[in-house]
Amino acid sequence: PGTWGSAVAVLLGLAIDWYLGFWALVVATLVVTAAGFWACAVELKDRPGADPSEIVIDEVAGQWLTLLFPAAAFWHRGVEDWAVVAYPGWIAAFLFFRLFDIWKPWLVGRADAKPGWQGVMLDDLWAGLFAGIATLAAAGLAHGVLM
Repeated sequence: PGTWGSAVAVLLGLAIDWYLGFWALVVATLVVTAAGFWACAVELKDRPGADPSEIVIDEVAGQWLTLLFPAAAFWHRGVEDWAVVAYPGWIAAFLFFRLFDIWKPWLVGRADAKPGWQGVMLDDLWAGLFAGIATLAAAGLAHGVLM
């Protein structure tokens, strides 16, 4: 479910950026993150430590956070159709997010081990942050060294 949720999140995030623009993706990410914390608190209040697979709003929030990194870079450069012309950017964002979400290094793993509903969201947000940084680093390496 996490991989499918992330894949759908990438497509939705790209559609938001394409049709509504970068700032709409920023707002959507903030809204889905807040909604995710609320939904997890409500749904998991009687199940401390649970992270049911049917909850994927955490993957959406984390994946959109990851997408904000290449989206911001392209927005800053005035490239509005980055989802089409820079397809490796969103593919890398997806792959890096899944890597960090599954591997759970450092702060991702610490957040995942946190008892209660907060850990459900926090591990994906940390994974999204690290994946976003890794996406930009990979882009810098690819464009600065390999090209």
